[in-house]
Amino acid sequence: MALRIKLIRFGTKHKPHYKIVVAGQHKGRNSDFIEQLGIYSTNYHPPLCKIDRKRTDYWLKMGAKPTESVEKLLKKEEII
Repeated sequence: MALRIKLIRFGTKHKPHYKIVVAGQHKGRNSDFIEQLGIYSTNYHPPLCKIDRKRTDYWLKMGAKPTESVEKLLKKEEII
């Protein structure tokens, strides 16, 4: 099974919060996931982004590929 590191949306209208998770490639946006790696919230200025570096490195080495939006966050946090 191909793994992806992607965002899952939570929160109310106009106040989104996101979890950064590892999930199967063909799973839906808010379906089951394997592990939560961090959070991302745009409700703060500047936006809040907390990512567990060790676990993210582990999953990247195991072959999980980040989506485009997560890849931008990982580059911003200097993980990749």
